[in-house]
Amino acid sequence: MTTAKRDTLGMVLAAAAAVMVSAAAYFAFAYAPTERVMGDVQRIFYFHVGIAWVAGLALFVAFVASILYLARGEQRRYDILAVASVEIGVVFGIMVVLSGMLWARPVWNTWWTWDPRLTTTAIALFIYIAYLMLRGAIDDPQRRARFSAVYGIIAFASVPITFFATRWWNTIHPDLFGQGDFPPLTAQMRTAMFVSLATFSLVYLTLLRMRTRVERAADEVAVLKQQVLSR
Repeated sequence: MTTAKRDTLGMVLAAAAAVMVSAAAYFAFAYAPTERVMGDVQRIFYFHVGIAWVAGLALFVAFVASILYLARGEQRRYDILAVASVEIGVVFGIMVVLSGMLWARPVWNTWWTWDPRLTTTAIALFIYIAYLMLRGAIDDPQRRARFSAVYGIIAFASVPITFFATRWWNTIHPDLFGQGDFPPLTAQMRTAMFVSLATFSLVYLTLLRMRTRVERAADEVAVLKQQVLSR
């Protein structure tokens, strides 16, 4: 039972992630200068962008894993990767919404507005919550994995729609990578942003490894239980 062994790589990833989180906090709160218009509340930006990046990355990984599951003979490892990545993506998606609300309240004077980017983000989040509910409603493992893979491929359409919402529609949400009204970033701000992106990417890899190991361990327990019951 390989999953019972000590996970050295996982421990290294977790330690490195902890160090990077501390570094990201330093760069966001101490290294980066105070934005002249929004003030200190703008520092949420460094975490908000990093969290949003991971949410999108996680759902993209689930999308690819779903394709591989169907294309390579329905191998269980791809189903595990897909569901683990969706779970992480949903958690980070919720964090995106919450951090955005904390930022919006002092800047827009409201917790929420039905802006196209915010609306598409909420829709995408509910779509993937439905993905998890679908898995919980199907008992047969192969049927569950097959339906989840098809759903995961179709559901990913909501991610690029959310990303391009600020360019396709009239929106008050800033467009970091386009020609929107987002204030220009100084060199220090960009450094803090990239440190945050690297940090949350490492956090994602750490969580993904841990979650997939838990799922494999659950599979092994199920096999052992079946062996005991069949005796």
